[in-house]
Amino acid sequence: MKFSTLFSCAFAGTFALATTSAAAVTELNMYYPIAVGGSLTKVVDKLVDDFETQNPDIKVNAIYSGNYDDTRVRALSALNSGEPAQLAVMFSIDVYDLIDQELISPFDEVMNSETDKAWLEDFYPALMENGQAEGQTWGIPFQRSTIVAYYNKDMFRAAGLDPEKPPTTWAELVEVGKKLTNDDTYGIMIPSTGYPYWMFQALAIQNGKKLMSDDGLTTYFDDKDVVDTLKFWQSLSQEHGVMPSGTVEWGTLRQAFLEGKTAMMWHSTGNLTAVKNAAKFDFGVAMLPGNVRLGSPTGGGNFYLFKDTTDEEKAASLKLIKFMTAPEQAAQWSIATGYMGVSKGAYKTEALKNYVVEFPPALVASNQLEHAVAEFSTYETARVREGLNNAIQSALTGNKTPEEALGEAQQSAKRLLRNYQ
Repeated sequence: MKFSTLFSCAFAGTFALATTSAAAVTELNMYYPIAVGGSLTKVVDKLVDDFETQNPDIKVNAIYSGNYDDTRVRALSALNSGEPAQLAVMFSIDVYDLIDQELISPFDEVMNSETDKAWLEDFYPALMENGQAEGQTWGIPFQRSTIVAYYNKDMFRAAGLDPEKPPTTWAELVEVGKKLTNDDTYGIMIPSTGYPYWMFQALAIQNGKKLMSDDGLTTYFDDKDVVDTLKFWQSLSQEHGVMPSGTVEWGTLRQAFLEGKTAMMWHSTGNLTAVKNAAKFDFGVAMLPGNVRLGSPTGGGNFYLFKDTTDEEKAASLKLIKFMTAPEQAAQWSIATGYMGVSKGAYKTEALKNYVVEFPPALVASNQLEHAVAEFSTYETARVREGLNNAIQSALTGNKTPEEALGEAQQSAKRLLRNYQ
């Protein structure tokens, strides 16, 4: 009887301990976009596994959900239906809408130490711009990029061009493009589906113009120099013949470059590792050419904390985000994917220092940050962006003049932003 009682007590104690241990595990659902080149799921899974090994009290469920728009829709659908969602990597440019809808919490609420401050200060300032608003930090850079110019060095040599001197100005882009264009190959392709506003913003920056105000309340689509920017893009096909007429597909452009259908392409640095692994020719990567100035918008995704989560979940989420953006992990991420290391510390790691010596193109995106600006973002950003995308495509396909198309996009943006002003 005494043994039975003792056994029962011991069993009860063990069960209680197991229950307490199980209850101590904090579970996080992280929504993550898989949008461009590389086997990103494997890379993210490895980072999550390493984190869980170091933090056995935290379980992370990585939920992969297509492109950035898909990820936002899926994560918000989960929240609306009462499913748990603690954090996500979503478009850096979604920040104003996420704030307006009261869906995310500022990181300032969960960070208060000097260590936290030092962690924030190590990120490149240009990458932080899209995550900071209203005096607070809402997004932490992770899957970040700039637009870079990929070019086929073998084609440069065959055309009598110096393979170490890609075009640095718009005039050179046209001149070099003509020498590279033949019956089978275009000199340059700039994608105008998927993210046409992003490419257009790069061209506008190079022409010395911003597309939006820093507070996300005003757009400048009908500015004369912005209209001239679209005319230049249009002229690459209609006047100079160095680019296909109509639209150029974002999703198939990398393959077109690899197959020799274009000698140069503008694309995300997130494709760098995929191009490196697949190219059967000598290729180079360069900063985008300029006109009035050099420039590219930053791009990609930030980590966000959802508002409707417990303090414990937010603390666990912050721990995960700090782990994944730490220099060693950021370096590993950059090497595996082609996305940039988001902090200065990442480029001081032995891994990334050795890698850029072996493969110098890996430095182009970070070097270009000196000339980079925040990616296009406003309140009502999806609808404003859609109007701009439609305007760009209607001009490139010849359905409207640049003046008509951008004028209509500007009027639409004014209507959408009026209530926020």
